[in-house]
Amino acid sequence: MEIRNLGASGLKISAIAYGNWLTHGSQVEEDAATACVRRALDEGITTFDTADTYANTAAESVLGRALKGERREGLEIFTKVYWPTNEMKHNDSGLSRKHIRESLDASLRRLGTDYVDLYQAHRYDDETPLEETMLAFADAVRAGKALYIGVSEWTAEQIRAGAALARELHVPLVSNQPQYSMLWRVIESEVVPASLDEGLGQIVWSPLAQGVLTGKYRPGEAWPAGSRATDAKGGADMVARWLDDDVLTRVQLLRPLADQAGLTMGQLALAWVLQNHAVSAAIIGASRPDQVTDNVKAAGVRLESDLMAAIDEALEPVVVRDPALTTSPKRADLLG
Repeated sequence: MEIRNLGASGLKISAIAYGNWLTHGSQVEEDAATACVRRALDEGITTFDTADTYANTAAESVLGRALKGERREGLEIFTKVYWPTNEMKHNDSGLSRKHIRESLDASLRRLGTDYVDLYQAHRYDDETPLEETMLAFADAVRAGKALYIGVSEWTAEQIRAGAALARELHVPLVSNQPQYSMLWRVIESEVVPASLDEGLGQIVWSPLAQGVLTGKYRPGEAWPAGSRATDAKGGADMVARWLDDDVLTRVQLLRPLADQAGLTMGQLALAWVLQNHAVSAAIIGASRPDQVTDNVKAAGVRLESDLMAAIDEALEPVVVRDPALTTSPKRADLLG
């Protein structure tokens, strides 16, 4: 497993991180989820990413039980705060001091740990002063409950403002967690330059575009049984944007390129993401242990420039690049 620094910080993480967004506590039974975590550990993954909102808190609990007994110092455990959980009352979402403090304590209980290595603002909160949010995060760091802080899906302007306050407060804002893949490149023009200036590394989610970049969805064919596209618990909604014949046809053009590189299509997609020097880690999910074993083979792979150019040529007509698509929902919308 390739090990990288998280942004400009001294924290080292595995280039492939294991995440449980749409799987633990939802799509995958706990025994299967635990088997995937154990395989991730066997394959050298040390970085595990979750959030309190995943499966409405159940994902954190499943991950905590799966990691029980592991040497805590050998792991990097990340979680997040912002989205509502439980009863969804007026203080059950956002980045207020109250919600951050209560959510972090609850996450630590579910994860079975005294601290998380990285605590992330899952989105930007327009209804809370940024100063209040950053001070609450700083207090969490000083209390030893979080070692580093990060953000997710913040715009370049928001990242710069948050980083400035973090410096004033002398706390380490080290990461951004955006969606990023061969197909979804909205961070490249604005977010990545801002992050590099401020020392934030990217921990990217959906590097396989919800599994579409593995090539398993073919235009004009029925979706594979048991795939995310057939999942009625939320997975189908997430992958729907990519299940377009134009997109799927273009993705199939990657198959000979992957063969040329001696990689599966999924490994090619992960290696492509990790080739970006701004990326510290790519998050993978899994419903079976063999998927973990397959994906980790992308760590440390270097793609030649002509192959990178061929990938761009194959996908360019369907690539999404608009930086305006980096947005955060209003809290009023979250609570209905």
